Amino acid sequence: MPRKGVLLVNLGSPDSPEVADVKVYLREFLMDKYVIDMPYLLRKLIVEGFILPKRPQKSAEAYKTIWSEQGSPLIAISKNVRQQVQERLDVPIGLAMRYGNPSIESGLRELIEDHQVDDVLLIPLYAVYSLATVQSVYEQTERVLKRFSQEINLTIIPPFYNEEAYLDALAASATEKLEWNYDHLLISFHGLPERHLKKADPTGEHCLKVEDCCNKASTAHTTCYRHQVLHIANELVKRLNIPKDKYSVAFQSRLGVDSWLKPSTAGEIVRLAEEGTKKLAVYCPAFVSDCLETLEEIAIQGKEMFIEAGGEELRHIPCMNDHPAWIDTLSKFCQRHSKAS
Repeated sequence: MPRKGVLLVNLGSPDSPEVADVKVYLREFLMDKYVIDMPYLLRKLIVEGFILPKRPQKSAEAYKTIWSEQGSPLIAISKNVRQQVQERLDVPIGLAMRYGNPSIESGLRELIEDHQVDDVLLIPLYAVYSLATVQSVYEQTERVLKRFSQEINLTIIPPFYNEEAYLDALAASATEKLEWNYDHLLISFHGLPERHLKKADPTGEHCLKVEDCCNKASTAHTTCYRHQVLHIANELVKRLNIPKDKYSVAFQSRLGVDSWLKPSTAGEIVRLAEEGTKKLAVYCPAFVSDCLETLEEIAIQGKEMFIEAGGEELRHIPCMNDHPAWIDTLSKFCQRHSKAS
């Protein structure tokens, strides 16, 4: 009988908030062809010539504001999640990061060499599809598997944005933190350049080309980031019973001069404050674990922007992290694979 195992894969983090380690991490991240989707030589010129000389110092300062005794919050949370899922299952659960450590190669080696696994369930910890996250994990995992002498069966759990259990867990993790008298909920997703949506569209004719494209049925939705995050937002507010006039959706972490998904989170935070919102809740449901983009960009920078623009209080609503409902859901994903195969 095949020996089954699970590999959970999150985005990653530098080994430390020191400039040298941040530079190593950023180089690996930014040289991914799906992150900066340009020809190799041009990408290398941009990364080495324009980004890495200055960006690591700024990013290191940001990481230092969120670093804890356990290290990177994303890594610490991911390890805790892996441990709790492992306690519920009798198959080995591995953990890896797409960038940084533990690497996908080390995660697979642990499963294959230490636990004698030859049937791997890959779970990218992203609810929605994008080339720069899910597709990159798929391809890196397949590249690494080719380095092993034995044949390994690989099963991949696709983005789970429309799984009822995931959506229920998302709402459950937010419910308690939203029990305060906030004026508005801003649902913030990571941004993407619009060209990424067009590149991921298998039809080549739907995304950003058809009017109201995200609400018109198409096979393009299986790989459309915008459609999937809007589905999450719609299902989330239904479960939380939030009226339309009390929430909005925005996209954070914009870089460069290209056209990105709109509106921007930073712009919305300022606009809401200037228009009289005093108490703002911000939830980032596309992240399953709190990280630099939530703890520093929203909870620190976003709060400062909101108050400077006239707001009184901004609260970052934590991600699912190790909420029991999320652990239950993730465990069931693993059990479903074990029974199916």
